[in-house]
Amino acid sequence: MSSDAFTPKLLTVFREGYTAARLRADVLAGLTVAIVALPLAMALGIASGASPRQGLVTAVIAGFLISALGGSRVQVGGPTGAFVVVVAGVIATYGFDGLLLATFIAGIMLIIAGYSGLGRLMKFVPMPVVTGFTAGIAVIIASSQIGDFLGLHTGKVPADFIDKWGVYWRAIGTVNWTAVGLGAATLALIIVLRRTVPRTPAYLIAIIASAAATVWFGLPVETVGERFPAMPAGLPLPHLPHLSLGLAREVLPSAFVIAFLAGIEALLSATVADGMTGRRHRSGQELVGMGVANIASAAFGGLPATGAIARTATNIRAGAQTPMAGIFHAAFLLLFMLVAGGLLAMVPMAALAAVLLMVAWGMSEADRFVALVRTDAGERALLILTFLLTIFVDLTVAIGVGVTLAALFFMQRMSEHAGLTAVDTAEEPGLRDQLPNGVEVFRFTGPMFFGVASEMLEGLRRAGERPRAIILRMEQVPYVDATGANALETFVRQAHGSGTEIWMSGLQRQPLQFLMRMEPRYAGARRASTWQAALKKVRQA
Repeated sequence: MSSDAFTPKLLTVFREGYTAARLRADVLAGLTVAIVALPLAMALGIASGASPRQGLVTAVIAGFLISALGGSRVQVGGPTGAFVVVVAGVIATYGFDGLLLATFIAGIMLIIAGYSGLGRLMKFVPMPVVTGFTAGIAVIIASSQIGDFLGLHTGKVPADFIDKWGVYWRAIGTVNWTAVGLGAATLALIIVLRRTVPRTPAYLIAIIASAAATVWFGLPVETVGERFPAMPAGLPLPHLPHLSLGLAREVLPSAFVIAFLAGIEALLSATVADGMTGRRHRSGQELVGMGVANIASAAFGGLPATGAIARTATNIRAGAQTPMAGIFHAAFLLLFMLVAGGLLAMVPMAALAAVLLMVAWGMSEADRFVALVRTDAGERALLILTFLLTIFVDLTVAIGVGVTLAALFFMQRMSEHAGLTAVDTAEEPGLRDQLPNGVEVFRFTGPMFFGVASEMLEGLRRAGERPRAIILRMEQVPYVDATGANALETFVRQAHGSGTEIWMSGLQRQPLQFLMRMEPRYAGARRASTWQAALKKVRQA
């Protein structure tokens, strides 16, 4: 591993030399991203069951530390839509103290994952699982905004998807058509701006326009200030979350999901940034920085945070050169909180709902979802099952079941291409003429793992009536695990009991080292470098 593997990219940039030209580019990029992040942070804070201030605090604190300590030059972090479901669930079940503790624990998990190299395993989560739970989260986010978009008087809305829609249906008679019109106009303005002038901050422009219309015309719609009347400006003082062993045990599964989502999205965002810039991120340090950022966010009363793909892409397009752009983005957001805190209270809830509906649409990756539905039955089943479990059961269950089934599908496919076969004359012309009576040659192809262990035990039966010797060709076996080795040991023992001598030839490095560590279990088997060498020794016996 490189000596710089756990060096923040910010230090690398300063060693290279931080010029005035880089400073100017980073300041402009930071301001651009802050303008984009402002309405998103507020909306995500509300959608998570918290407040817009907590969304902004997360964007400032975590955004600063992700850029300062992360392993990417241009990553921008903060609250994201991926956390909305799990955060809202934790707050509803364990209160805000439970969320702070879960975020704190998740930060520790991310640091451990970064330093231990476990973060690399996150890259192996299959695309159908990621797309399935991301699309499921998008559906849940969109459904959570229907009440505000329609201006319904629902009171407290339950977190359960079906129960939520039941509440909406019972409150349908309270629709505020002014809120509907304002929300629809905000949504339409965002869509038009993004299609016609894609470089403009469509979310911010739409939010300002809706707030101005609400104030100017005195529209009878609920605003952020009415929903959160005592929202202070600035940052709170840091403090440790309430520590309780019992609470920690209860929120531990949620902490794992937060860490998993943060790691997946951070590394995915950093990889996208690498593709746009031609640079390479340091995945271990990225996870470490993400962990510190989440611990700090919890200490300041914020939400979970990770790398945000859309904001990172905006940062790059705006000309960001170094992690200082992300730091300036956090500084500008803090300035907005201090200077324009009163103005933020004028934003209509229907307009923020429109912003979140657009966020949900972007998260859904509808094109990719449809493309995966058209693939083979296994991929399609994995996608749809993960999607439905996320919506109707629980995100933790969806991820656990999705990853487990993906592993099982993969092992099934591997087992279809691995197995023990007799080497016949079609594969090796003249081979049968070289073999003495009572000698059989078998070839094992593919990894020898528990998914194909039963093939080993069928080999002796297929060999016929007690051959004098079996030569097992292993040159196409790249890997042996404990279950595969145990099946091989059973194969050797049964053959030895039948008076059959076993020779293993062509062992690659990993299988050879693994079997040598279990040497006493293979007393009845012999080894040779090639099957020809094994055959020669069989003839000499």
